[in-house]
Amino acid sequence: MKLAIVTAYPPSKVTLNEYAYHLVKHFRQKKDVTELVLLTDKTEGVKDLEFQEDGCKISVKECWSFNSYTNLYSVSRAIRKAKPDAVLFNLQFMKFGDKKVAAALGLMLPLVCKLKNIPNIVLLHNILEEVDLGSAGFTSSKLMQKLYGFIGTSLTKLILKADTVAVTIEKYVEVLELKYLATNIKLIPHGTFDIPLESNYIVPKAPMQIMTFGKFGTYKKVEDMIEAVVQVRSRTGLDLEVVIAGTDNPNVPGYLASVKDRYKHVPQIRFTGYVEEYEVPTLFNESAVVVFPYTSTTGSSGVLHQAGSYGKAVVMPNLGDLAHLVKDEGYEGEFFEPTSIESLAVAIENIVTNDAYRIKLGQANYKAATALPMSKITQMYVDEFKSIIFNKKTIKSEKREVMA
Repeated sequence: MKLAIVTAYPPSKVTLNEYAYHLVKHFRQKKDVTELVLLTDKTEGVKDLEFQEDGCKISVKECWSFNSYTNLYSVSRAIRKAKPDAVLFNLQFMKFGDKKVAAALGLMLPLVCKLKNIPNIVLLHNILEEVDLGSAGFTSSKLMQKLYGFIGTSLTKLILKADTVAVTIEKYVEVLELKYLATNIKLIPHGTFDIPLESNYIVPKAPMQIMTFGKFGTYKKVEDMIEAVVQVRSRTGLDLEVVIAGTDNPNVPGYLASVKDRYKHVPQIRFTGYVEEYEVPTLFNESAVVVFPYTSTTGSSGVLHQAGSYGKAVVMPNLGDLAHLVKDEGYEGEFFEPTSIESLAVAIENIVTNDAYRIKLGQANYKAATALPMSKITQMYVDEFKSIIFNKKTIKSEKREVMA
């Protein structure tokens, strides 16, 4: 199977590029995949394919740009030239742009493939029905929320034109089948990027690192986490370092710089900036706790799966998609009320003052993470593509018999 993947890809800063990296890394080892064609966004740096010595041939065609109005044409042309056996779209609603028209045009691509009878799957990482638009930083206006809801419904109908729409959370399946009467939805979990050998669960304690990882400024904000750690330091006398790993959300440039300035009087706060792939293991291994300072969620959490793969205890709000993941996939953690600094402080304190409890949570999360490695997830996609291709051939054969 010659498989084309439409996605952002490192060193891109467009959302889901890291997920694409790990998809490609594991797809290339599947015996049914003979060639991968990456149809990516344009970047200044060279695409990260350091693993390509092993597995099938990989080629890259940079054919689209964030917020470009020509993406529908340029990606369609790239697909036509590549002549793949199947196409996988790695999507969320603002994958091709944060301008409504640019985003909508890009999301028409699965329909184009369907019309051309090219087997295709959309991997849809979130659905607007499960996003709190106010908390997630989209808009606090009730009128605008209704408008976003209308637009989201229209875009979802476009995406549902794909042969199969794969979602990562069971709740998404229920919503799409109930609201849209969709019959082409398939649950394929997020999966865990890499599975290191199980940790010995020993972490540095001078200082003990309390880490958060992501793109910050909208529904992911770090002020409450800093305030909570200050409280825990005061109550326990523990040597705690706040590690803020990642960058600003593109919609909130300058956010972390403003936080750094505001809390310059607070000792032991480290801002790592952008974290390269090779730096990720050290970042997680040296952390005692991974905190999710979210006020909302917008899809399955890659960071939670990473934390699990490194056997980390986590502190997270009991809301939205994080709550669904805990229920569906077996992750465990200390929960807090999203708007309460005191609640967050208590959750962190419960872990950093009790090594046995920290290890217990880490072990549970490692078990959950190892149950769904990316090798298993990519095989699920391969099997679904084979099913789509078989069904299309069967229908084509039946049409020929009728015409004969």
